[in-house]
Amino acid sequence: MATITDPRPAGLNGVAGLNGVAGLNGAAKRDEPFATQTNSGWGNAGPLSLLAFAVVTLMLSLINAKAITAPVAPVVFGVGLVFGGTTQLIGGLIQLRNGNTFQGVLFSCFGAFWIALAAILQWFLKEIPAAQAGHALGLLLYGFTPMVVVLWLASFRTSRVVVTALFVVLATFVLLAVGNYGGHTSLIHIGGYTGILAAALAFYLALAELCEFSYGRTVLPVWSLAKS
Repeated sequence: MATITDPRPAGLNGVAGLNGVAGLNGAAKRDEPFATQTNSGWGNAGPLSLLAFAVVTLMLSLINAKAITAPVAPVVFGVGLVFGGTTQLIGGLIQLRNGNTFQGVLFSCFGAFWIALAAILQWFLKEIPAAQAGHALGLLLYGFTPMVVVLWLASFRTSRVVVTALFVVLATFVLLAVGNYGGHTSLIHIGGYTGILAAALAFYLALAELCEFSYGRTVLPVWSLAKS
């Protein structure tokens, strides 16, 4: 199954817990090739949300890894606010509407995080003394790190790729939190590389879901951990 699945047992709210054959593509029976819409009549917003996360994470991580110069960062703020934040948040709310609690919480949380980060960097960080800016960003990242821990622990009935991706995201949060709060530029640099890896895994998951929907079969494996 080429997706993040809602780790609820089958039989809740319809066939296969509203997840269908593709894990995200609706409440289709498991012997159907694929589903075009969910039980609610809404489409699957999982790939959209994954792409929103992947794009903005890649952009910011390239700056943290010093592959791109820091003065272009305002471009990331705009993308983070609109695509990484708002689009991903909307996708999460759609997944909640579709009955996919895990994805709904996952994407809503990360969407809200990107909105908060973009707003802080664009409008509010200037209100903080320059000497304390690193502490402020570190506090933000420390605050959201337990959220990532919760999501990671809840992902062990999804797929190996999802578990790996969330672990890499968790490592990135820790590296950037410690690096920003303590002024350790080397940790921020390493966090840039782990962020690039997290973005690559999110792109892979999005492609896996879209290919499964388009071709009606699994094209890219994600190694499901869901119990049959």
